[in-house]
Amino acid sequence: MRRMGAAVLAAGFSFAIAVSAHAASGTAALPPPDPTAKNLTPYMIQLRAFDACLVTQSRLMGTTREAVHSPCSCYAKGTVKAMTRDELQAFRDTGYFNDSARAKGLDFIDQCKLKRPV
Repeated sequence: MRRMGAAVLAAGFSFAIAVSAHAASGTAALPPPDPTAKNLTPYMIQLRAFDACLVTQSRLMGTTREAVHSPCSCYAKGTVKAMTRDELQAFRDTGYFNDSARAKGLDFIDQCKLKRPV
């Protein structure tokens, strides 16, 4: 049962990463809303951002997840802390950052010395 939960969780993170990468490229043809984001607390949104960062940045930098742990923590904490109530609600409604939250996220990618997704 735990393996099934881990597989579902991994699939959710893969979806979040794909959505984040796609959403970062612009607002045209965004994916459908993620119903699992509906009741997330800011801390849970931070965890999602952190997990997506670990996977994305380790791949972009060609390194381990452990190597990007601290910078991804910096990114996730900073981005979510900087988000307004409206931006948090927009995340709950869609499962990804809206334009203003995305801009904040990109600022924290730079501040935390991570690579911007292409």
